[in-house]
Amino acid sequence: MKTGIIQSPVTAEKERNLSNAEDCIRQAAEGGADIVVLPEMFNCPYYNAAFVANAEPRNGPSVARLSRAAAQNGVYLVGGSIPLLEEGRIYNASFVFDRKGDVIAVHRKVHLFDIAIDGGQVFKESDTFTAGNSVTLFDTEFGKMGLCICFDFRFPELARVMALEGARCIFVPAAFNMTTGPAHWELMFRQRAVDNQLFTVGVAPARSYEGYVSYANSMAVSPWGDVLYRAGEKPALAVVDLDLSQVESVRRQLPLLSARRTDLYTVGRA
Repeated sequence: MKTGIIQSPVTAEKERNLSNAEDCIRQAAEGGADIVVLPEMFNCPYYNAAFVANAEPRNGPSVARLSRAAAQNGVYLVGGSIPLLEEGRIYNASFVFDRKGDVIAVHRKVHLFDIAIDGGQVFKESDTFTAGNSVTLFDTEFGKMGLCICFDFRFPELARVMALEGARCIFVPAAFNMTTGPAHWELMFRQRAVDNQLFTVGVAPARSYEGYVSYANSMAVSPWGDVLYRAGEKPALAVVDLDLSQVESVRRQLPLLSARRTDLYTVGRA
């Protein structure tokens, strides 16, 4: 499965962000991509006032243009994330489109990014966003795929549920910052890949030193924990071949999932 990783810059101009995304999706498709992945909040800057200003309904321009781009280029598309307005609430939401441009999954970020790092980042997504309540997977001709957004991926239980429900790869539109990124970004993607014996793909915005600073470093990791691709801080576009047969091979050689002792994994057991 050839995966297009788009580490795009994000500006204050939504139209510019959408046009750039369309161009990058086309380039990834021309490079042979079967599935293309955009960053978290690819269409607006990452701060609460921008989320409110750029929130749009499901029938808004971002979803419509991503749908058209998926259909025109014949690719699956994980549309990063956008501020989605539904019934007066705003969600950090990721839409997935099939090769015909039809929506086949929507993930609303489950774990909101409310943090206060000593000497580092302070941010509270819950000032704007409402949390979603669903584990998200979607089907392709390559098998079942998992999807979550940024802070969601810090919770190992979520990744494990997706693995147990058949995910062969977990896609993570994300925007780690310059405090947590250097410390945990690569570690976490390799850790989730090894623990669940599947591929992990994280796609972040390119680094900008205005406002929220993304760590960038979009990456793809194999079920054995090998880093197959890692971008730097600048805008990047790569098509990475994920050999999904490795999932079954690694699980056969090292049967972690089948050897679990679920009878012991209960807090407060007698």
